[in-house]
Amino acid sequence: MLSNKPYLIRAFYEWIVDSKCTPFLVVNALYPRAKVPVDYIEDGQITLNVSPEAVRDFKIGNEFVEFRASFSGIVHIISAPIKSVLAVYAQENGQGMFFDFEEEGGATGWDQVEMEENPKPSGTKNDAKKRPSHLKLVE
Repeated sequence: MLSNKPYLIRAFYEWIVDSKCTPFLVVNALYPRAKVPVDYIEDGQITLNVSPEAVRDFKIGNEFVEFRASFSGIVHIISAPIKSVLAVYAQENGQGMFFDFEEEGGATGWDQVEMEENPKPSGTKNDAKKRPSHLKLVE
């Protein structure tokens, strides 16, 4: 199956905009092929206002989030791999979706959840250790 992450990002983005809130994306700015303005990176991340009023040509594809935005009067073309997206949330109340860090080429966090929730049958109950979920409850 395809990764569900781009679908979740699109759904939460649309929900936030429809709720008349300001959607923000948090991106791992050090991720390979992430193109973001370096002057605005803090602790390896960049938080981007992606409201329809703040960006142009906004597209959430299955591989990249891409758009044009102005930073201090200078237009930048932003391109971030879907795997580099760490969160999509509403600025006003913090509601949204937060994702674990993903390495390039490895299994996604969602693939790992599926494997953890559906362990392979084993001889003893202790073989299938339960780990706490990486998902966070957002209120």
